[in-house]
Amino acid sequence: MKKFLIIAFAVVVVFSLAMCKPSGTSGGGDGTIKVDVFWYTFSDTYLASVRNAMEDTLRSMPGLNVTMHDCEQNQATQINKIETAITQGTDLLIVNIVTTGSEEAAMNVVQLAKNANLPLIFFNREVSDAVVNAYDKCCFVGTDADEAGYMEGEAVAKFLLKDENWDGGKSKYDLNGDGNISYIMFRGEHGNAEAFGRTKYSVTEANRLLEGKLKLVPSPANQTSTQYENDGISNYFLYGNWSATEAANLMRTALSAHSLTNGSIELIIANNDDQALGAIEAMNEEGFNTGRAGAGYIPVFGVDATTVAVEAINAGKMTGTVLQDAVGMARTIMALAQNVANGQDVFSNTGSYNVDRGVNKIRVPYAIVG
Repeated sequence: MKKFLIIAFAVVVVFSLAMCKPSGTSGGGDGTIKVDVFWYTFSDTYLASVRNAMEDTLRSMPGLNVTMHDCEQNQATQINKIETAITQGTDLLIVNIVTTGSEEAAMNVVQLAKNANLPLIFFNREVSDAVVNAYDKCCFVGTDADEAGYMEGEAVAKFLLKDENWDGGKSKYDLNGDGNISYIMFRGEHGNAEAFGRTKYSVTEANRLLEGKLKLVPSPANQTSTQYENDGISNYFLYGNWSATEAANLMRTALSAHSLTNGSIELIIANNDDQALGAIEAMNEEGFNTGRAGAGYIPVFGVDATTVAVEAINAGKMTGTVLQDAVGMARTIMALAQNVANGQDVFSNTGSYNVDRGVNKIRVPYAIVG
């Protein structure tokens, strides 16, 4: 079983007073470089927190003239915007790729950057090692795709094993007393490495820690699929695709056929906080997870530690989440951009970061919240 050590480290951002113009870039003619950031969507809550942190960081970085682009979850739109930015004279491409399940989309971006001799930073949405290694001016800033799943599973198990959650040797959340906890899984995008890791390893890690006491099993309220490994976990989920609205609608449908009181739904695990909050919205309509004393309660776990999710935890509506460090990610990306502004290689000065062996990938660590 893979184990993780949560290592606290400080993200060191090196700001140089001398903004040297890198050779081979067009810039703005005033000692700055032009940077274009392409977001897969502006509507994602976690990415909005990264964008806000990036904008805060930029206040101390006058050498970077940054333009943000909303690619509206459309890969063709993103490619068109990148081509336009290159034509208009950008100096650095920072790309939150839209299509994560295909090498072709990321390789197309690499080829555009390579043809223009421009440094390229992919971030957040994983691209393969082969993509990054295809171009010596390419790198990636993200997280360990599986780590959040393991931590979410750890958070679930620790909650269920708390002394106050046991009564007479039985879990208070095992509503039908069968020794199992029936969970609904809200899954993110198909083909996304983070969605796969969070779906599978949240359950496997929880069950490892719960062994001999309880077991998580898929609720009959989940839909079933055949496109993933037949491991009793990966093919059972509701496909919320990271969206609070989609998750709320799916949860309403689930509640039309299944109960929150008879053991058919005993736990919610979501790949991100937005889906967790969507599930809570639907349960609020049934009088559950309202935060009011005496109201029914189903444990709900997410990933990202967005502001609204932390507020929901503090209000007694949500149980736990896993911090995906938006500030750490933003500062790391901007530190690499600063390298370019200083005339250095994009991946210079990265000795203090958690870098993969053999590929220019930086991993920003997670932490449990709740």
